[in-house]
Amino acid sequence: MRAAFMYGAGDVRIETVPDPVIVQPSDAVVRIVRACICGSDLHPYHNLPATAGGRPMGHEFIGVVEEVGSEVATLAPGDFVIAPFAWSDGTCDFCREGLQTSCRHGGFWGGNGIGGGQAEAVRVPLADGTLVKVPAGVDASLYPSLLTLSDVYGTGYHSALKGGVAPGTEVTVIGDGAVGLLAVLSASQLGAERIILMGRHKPRTDLGREFGATDVVGARGEEGITAVRELTGGDGTHVVLEAVGHFPAYEQAIGVVRAGGTISRVGVPQYEQAPVGFGTLFGPNITLTGGPAPVRAYIDRLLPAVLDGTVDPGRVFDRTVSLDEVAEGYREMDDRTALKVLVEP
Repeated sequence: MRAAFMYGAGDVRIETVPDPVIVQPSDAVVRIVRACICGSDLHPYHNLPATAGGRPMGHEFIGVVEEVGSEVATLAPGDFVIAPFAWSDGTCDFCREGLQTSCRHGGFWGGNGIGGGQAEAVRVPLADGTLVKVPAGVDASLYPSLLTLSDVYGTGYHSALKGGVAPGTEVTVIGDGAVGLLAVLSASQLGAERIILMGRHKPRTDLGREFGATDVVGARGEEGITAVRELTGGDGTHVVLEAVGHFPAYEQAIGVVRAGGTISRVGVPQYEQAPVGFGTLFGPNITLTGGPAPVRAYIDRLLPAVLDGTVDPGRVFDRTVSLDEVAEGYREMDDRTALKVLVEP
């Protein structure tokens, strides 16, 4: 089969590799129907050291079960499934608490001998705990929205939920990528009174307004902080959803959060240290939360509205490529000429 590998910063190749097979009795093999490129994939695209063997890429996919191991009880060949970006057993204490990204026996795609989702097929460990079956006969027009449940929609929802968004709250969303836009959608669904989207790309912020943003601030840094403060009578907002992961976005979050408020980070941090002292978080009683979204915990909650068309998170996809064109998809996302790239194997 064909699969995408990254051999170093900017070096994405499509390779022919052996087809996946059942290794453990709890495995399934899934034929991938749709995958995509994530904003977090751009971090290794910028800085991955050269590696001789390459790194399998992709952690978001939907597909059809081709084969199951002897211990798999809830799935059968032919089932259409959503795969969260982390695989998990569904039975350990962390999974039972809804924190599947900390599963005691789980892991992430593209590591420890497990392939990536930018491929024609993949072996899924712990299939019963990982995969979510979609009702039979789902229309292909829903595939993009179903695919967002594997990561970006669940991640945006996680940020809003952990941030404590509720009716009457004012929210700032930092970042107009797919996660930021779906954080806007999620904040709106959770009843936010005001949603300020900080982003500079008009097609994206226009979509953000359609998802529920009430205001858009294009400025960054101190200028952006001042603009948000002016919109909120000098106070800032109750909740800040940081969906970028770079240090200036963290500084911006501190600058726009209201005293007693919450910063919820879901952008993968590209820094190791950040201020949390008296003048930043401690003095004004700011809560810092967020982390890798346990999207497996949210799929059952978010799926019905996707299936009945109440929400259309798949609108974040604005470019479709074949598997052979994945390297071009990376370039377009890196150049900001594409918001999020859908891959059709």
